[in-house]
Amino acid sequence: MAAAEAKILFIGGTGFIGKFIVEASVKANHPTYLLVRESSLFNPAKAPIVQKFKSLGVKLVLGDINDHESLVKAIKHVDLVISTVSYMHLPVQLKIISAIKEAGNVKRFFPSEFGNDVDHAHGVDGATDLFDVKAQIRRTIEAEGIPYTYVVANFFIGHFLPNWSDLRAIVAPLDIAIVLGDGNPKAVFNKEEDVATYTIKAVDDPRTLNKILYIRPPANTLSSNDLVSLWDKKIGKTLERVYIPEEQVLKIIQESSFPMNMALSICHAAYVKGDHTNYEIEPSFGVEASKLYPDVKYTTVDEFIEKNAACTPFYLHQFISVKDIQRFD
Repeated sequence: MAAAEAKILFIGGTGFIGKFIVEASVKANHPTYLLVRESSLFNPAKAPIVQKFKSLGVKLVLGDINDHESLVKAIKHVDLVISTVSYMHLPVQLKIISAIKEAGNVKRFFPSEFGNDVDHAHGVDGATDLFDVKAQIRRTIEAEGIPYTYVVANFFIGHFLPNWSDLRAIVAPLDIAIVLGDGNPKAVFNKEEDVATYTIKAVDDPRTLNKILYIRPPANTLSSNDLVSLWDKKIGKTLERVYIPEEQVLKIIQESSFPMNMALSICHAAYVKGDHTNYEIEPSFGVEASKLYPDVKYTTVDEFIEKNAACTPFYLHQFISVKDIQRFD
């Protein structure tokens, strides 16, 4: 079946990354369906998004992930299912798997992933539960024999390299760059629109069937030290780097409450343990998106910072306080 003809059902499509992928699906001329609860049509936060999708030609399918009959009915309309439910709702994907199994027509399922590869993760504290649930969903999909693609996008640029104006709590001096560990492990940062583009390109590509699609473009694979150096060049000055040893990072995580402990745990996995890049992508289980689709002009970290002059040099300023920094002087 030609890519333009594949029908895609989105579950959780009004969420953060879901919005980008739904729009990418429409742009690629896929008949695009959105599972939506009737209450969402009147929800002040959701209704404008739903109406925008409707104006783009997205077909609304009334239903509820907790209503098995309506979920099976919705799935029978399509060829592929893409879940972008939030981390708080990851376990309910077991219900999607059950409905897909009963419907019997789905050619590919994309569960809600888009972060670390949970099969190569070193989670602590808050991140452990997140990684474990995603791993459980993977194992269930495989045990049920459902065709799949897992998308590992690592960090979203718009979330992990935010603008100063977007920060809710800047508590570190602006001339300090906080670095977890020694700053050498490389992490991966991708623009949300690029993640969406790569995901939709993979929907019925036989090369991504029953594989992990890693979005790991070379220009966006940078260590913490690389990021700070890049920022130094942009602002024409050298930031003071404050290195926080792993044992102290773990202590801060243990002393923090949700959601800070989860956020810092995810940062620990990437910046200290190197979970984004400390393994090779083997053809037996995965493919890399920028190699698979060289025609995609992705946004590099350098380009993103250039276009966002107020971009913060480090996401961690949201979580580490001046008091924390002073402990390591």
